[in-house]
Amino acid sequence: MSHGYGSPMNGAKLRYQTVDVDSRVEGASPHRLIGILFEELMKALEIMTAAQRAGMTAKAIDKQARASNILLALETSLDYRNGGEIAVNLAKIYREARRLVRLGGRDNQPELVDRARSYLAEIVEAWEAIG
Repeated sequence: MSHGYGSPMNGAKLRYQTVDVDSRVEGASPHRLIGILFEELMKALEIMTAAQRAGMTAKAIDKQARASNILLALETSLDYRNGGEIAVNLAKIYREARRLVRLGGRDNQPELVDRARSYLAEIVEAWEAIG
């Protein structure tokens, strides 16, 4: 039995991960929802770079898409009216991280993805400190 990408074992794992995320999201406060997005984003970026370094192209592409979608969701959820300059600056960071993830994936340069991760790590730490 193969345990490679797309195997039955990965299908079960994916279903478990979906249930796990769903259970954490259910009933979470808005602040916690953003925290969950950050957790999933950082996990996707970490797995993406590991997959790139291991030559697992399909897995890297999958995690790149996930990270890009989360970054877009974070950016579109910003409240520019109440967030002012902070929201504008966060949008710039999210866009730059998305750009680095796209280029890192396209050119198979995990160091670009690592750079995006380091930019985002500071935001994640600050978010956790607030909560």
